[in-house]
Amino acid sequence: MDTQAQQTERGRPSESPAGSDERPRSARLSGLLDTVRLSWYRVGLLSAVCAAFVLLVSTFLVQPFLIPSGSMEPTLQVGDRVLVNKLAYRFGGAPERGDVIVFDGTGSFVQEPPRENPVTGLLYGAAAALGLVEPAETDFVKRVVGVGGDRVVCCDGGGRVEVNGRAVSEPYLRPGDAPSRVPFDIVVPQGSLWVMGDHRAASRDSRDHLGDPGGGMVPVGKVVGRVDWIGWPPARWTTVRQPDAFRDVRSPGGAHG
Repeated sequence: MDTQAQQTERGRPSESPAGSDERPRSARLSGLLDTVRLSWYRVGLLSAVCAAFVLLVSTFLVQPFLIPSGSMEPTLQVGDRVLVNKLAYRFGGAPERGDVIVFDGTGSFVQEPPRENPVTGLLYGAAAALGLVEPAETDFVKRVVGVGGDRVVCCDGGGRVEVNGRAVSEPYLRPGDAPSRVPFDIVVPQGSLWVMGDHRAASRDSRDHLGDPGGGMVPVGKVVGRVDWIGWPPARWTTVRQPDAFRDVRSPGGAHG
């Protein structure tokens, strides 16, 4: 009896703990790999959707822009990532004196854009549009000093820039900088802008292109948008406000600008 019972016991399949996986090890490993692949696929898909959304927003609404030089100090510093409002002038608005703008300088600041590989250029353009790399060599950030019809002169007896005969005190200039060491007397054509950097001693702006085709004027149609915020680094979070420096400047027709 005992021997028969032992044989019966030995012949009975052992019971596995509840919920255990009885598949061969290779099958379990294959299933795990499939799960990992699916997870990475979902992560990749989600990342692609997020990147596409951000790129869409950057194209039509708000574009990050990495500040590559000190030409706009102290307002904007090297490494700042600003947010450019691309709707600021979209619905009938126009750049105003004092606005900080990003613009395409092709034809005004850059006569011939550099040649580049189309694929590399596309990838670099996408990265620049997300604020991940420095902007293209044809993109600039400056402050509007004169708009269409304005006569901008430098300098008056006090060393200040004059717009339509009114001397302008510019509190945003980098301490120690003169308003301009380059004398000029220009009238801004309609549909164009005269722009200058806040760090006048280190800014290549409209003054440097007086002898070029277009005379240093930036067509309004080349404006990408208005710099409204500093978004990075966190210690620099702030809005970029329009100064009241041009409050008393009148347009050539007599109205305040």
